[in-house]
Amino acid sequence: MTGIEEREARTKWFLHDRFGMFIHWGLYSIPGRGEWVQSDEQITQSEYEAYAREFNPARFDPEQWALLAKRAGMKYAVLTTKHHEGFCLFDSACTDYKSTNSPCKRDLVREFTDAFRAQGLKVGFYYSLLDWHHPDYPAYGDMYHPDRNHEEYKGKSHQFSRYLEYLYRQVEELMTNYGKIDLLWFDFSYEGHSGEDWNGEELLRMVRGLQPDIIINGRLEANGENYGSVMTDEPTVFSGDFACPEMIIPPEGLKTPLGRPIPWEACFTLNNNWGYAPNDLHYKSAGQIIRKLVECTSKNGNMIVNVSPDAMGEIPARQQEILEEVGRWMRKNEKSICGCGMSGLEKPEWGRYTRNGNKIYAHIMEESIGPIALPGLEGRIKKARRLSDGFEMQLMTPWVAKEFPGYAFMNYGTPECFSFSVEESPDTVIELELCE
Repeated sequence: MTGIEEREARTKWFLHDRFGMFIHWGLYSIPGRGEWVQSDEQITQSEYEAYAREFNPARFDPEQWALLAKRAGMKYAVLTTKHHEGFCLFDSACTDYKSTNSPCKRDLVREFTDAFRAQGLKVGFYYSLLDWHHPDYPAYGDMYHPDRNHEEYKGKSHQFSRYLEYLYRQVEELMTNYGKIDLLWFDFSYEGHSGEDWNGEELLRMVRGLQPDIIINGRLEANGENYGSVMTDEPTVFSGDFACPEMIIPPEGLKTPLGRPIPWEACFTLNNNWGYAPNDLHYKSAGQIIRKLVECTSKNGNMIVNVSPDAMGEIPARQQEILEEVGRWMRKNEKSICGCGMSGLEKPEWGRYTRNGNKIYAHIMEESIGPIALPGLEGRIKKARRLSDGFEMQLMTPWVAKEFPGYAFMNYGTPECFSFSVEESPDTVIELELCE
């Protein structure tokens, strides 16, 4: 098989499942000012290490996390095993800067993995390529390091090869000690640290040797999808199995230079921070999350939504409430997301289409008065049912239909001039079964 065919085989489950949970958790949950707090405030190593000496999330209950994800309709989850701060949530033999060496005394990655697998959810690991704690990671003058402006680090020599060996061994531990891992989420490359700067080819060979079926994102080399030539569908070795646009949905999805769909996953926060930030109350609504999930699916993409547990190990109540509401919609409408993708039809003005085989799902986000116009489906619909309750929609031909060739029409009832839905939903889904 070609590289892109192998990638299609590996990502089949991923593109079916569509919806996942991201979990950003680390020492930064104690100051509660986001996951970049050490860099943003240029906190010294000695000051920041104090958080490791008090880290003890006594209310951490991974079973409850897993149940929340499952109720929300999520099919996989990705946990930050180590963020840029360098603190490990797993029992790494390479460092003492880890949860098992803090008052916590627990391998949090193992508990997460066991709990999510027990609920039938696929398991993914996030691992930061950066490490602000390691003595051989360049500090002074780096774009992001907390010590980038600290004069005491000026002229200090670093053996970056020694850091790469550390990185390699930690990834090897993660790929060896926790059973089958479904997804690996590297983060991130930047100027002077990209691709082979990470000894990337050897790293990928090792990962695939230990976890042959794992899917890997494309952040070993920037954040995009790169090709050896604009005239080929073959990605570069560092493109990974899926692209991961952050806080944006590509306007038309993502395709190769020759038009072949690229697996991708949009990643989003629930407020404006990845890490715990209790003062950030700018939350997205459940309706927004639902509509963005539909948009991603309609463009052949996935969506992973982040939660940010606090220092005690609890997911904030507001985040739980949003996901519970999303879950109530998903329990009735999951068929319009899982297994679905782009419809091949013009986007309707009232919402979006998703598709699975001969089933088209009309996601009605803006109700009409009178019959609903279905572009591209004239003469093609066998039956129409509201997905949430099986209610039969009436297929009809309005008296003005001849003015709109190519359109089919449906309505919630009769008479057509004033019948419309009163269902309270951010997205009413109608399943349209096409004629054979």
